Amino acid sequence: MSLAVEPTDGVDTLDRRPGDDELVAARLVARRKPGQWISALVALVAVAALVHSVLTNPHFQWDVVRYFFLRPSILEGLLLTIWLTVAVVVSGYILGIGLAVMRLSRNPVLATVSFGFVWFFRSVPPLVQLLLWSNLASLYPTLSLDVPFVHHFATIHTAHLFTALLAAYVGLTLDVAAFSAEIIRGGLLSVENGQSEAAKSLGLGKARIFWRIVLPQAMPAIVPASGNMVIGMLKATSIISVLAAHDLLHSVQLIYEQNYLIIPLLLVATIWYIILTTVLSIGQYFVERHYARGKGGPAPRGLWEVARGSLPFAGTVRRDLAGLV
Repeated sequence: MSLAVEPTDGVDTLDRRPGDDELVAARLVARRKPGQWISALVALVAVAALVHSVLTNPHFQWDVVRYFFLRPSILEGLLLTIWLTVAVVVSGYILGIGLAVMRLSRNPVLATVSFGFVWFFRSVPPLVQLLLWSNLASLYPTLSLDVPFVHHFATIHTAHLFTALLAAYVGLTLDVAAFSAEIIRGGLLSVENGQSEAAKSLGLGKARIFWRIVLPQAMPAIVPASGNMVIGMLKATSIISVLAAHDLLHSVQLIYEQNYLIIPLLLVATIWYIILTTVLSIGQYFVERHYARGKGGPAPRGLWEVARGSLPFAGTVRRDLAGLV
């Protein structure tokens, strides 16, 4: 004679005990972490005290900040800063792509030239480069276009050619090209060789393989470092103020040299830089999200979800645990 036991709700009836039904139906919640709440409270109190101090301290002169924030001279400097950043980044990355391809080339001459370029311009500080380019006339007073010993076409006086803005553009572009070449080279090396081999088997040319196959797959590795470089270059444009180029910082300096309101005018420049870097950071997030598609894993979260998830005091019950019930 055998005893047949029918399972109920996945639990053997012989193993049931009083209260098992309530345990099975209970909702799973995350483990309590009082340390997070305490640390979040301390951080909030510290931030609130800092904000209160900044807003109520009369020495910041926020009325002066509001007055000069949208002045035409400030906006002109802001536009020059934006234009220079865009021009330098675009030109630098175009040159950087070429340098990265040269570095990965099997031609030893091209690879050596690319390595030497990157080594030199990564070694020289951007400010030193700007000063050298602005004083190019001391080394080469004139630049001539001619065929040696045959014919002379034209002569350009470098003192009139290399203005402060052009010197800043050339110096910063070469600096971006050197660093972006290494960023792009690292991204290209992250793509498996099998991708190129498969594209070649389909009869695609080298240029099309690079632009349509290799580079898009390298972008997830390139974008984060490139975004940081763009933000860094936006802030680095402030060094052109030493060349008297009318960027945002130099425009602010011209004003406070007349009225001696140094702190509030520096705050004007600071707020504008914060606004610009915030916009770039948001743009970087969406670009990273775009190139992260199709790589597997969980779907990319929205910008607000990422921000909310970074706050320990905004945590909620783990829905993924609750879904196991």
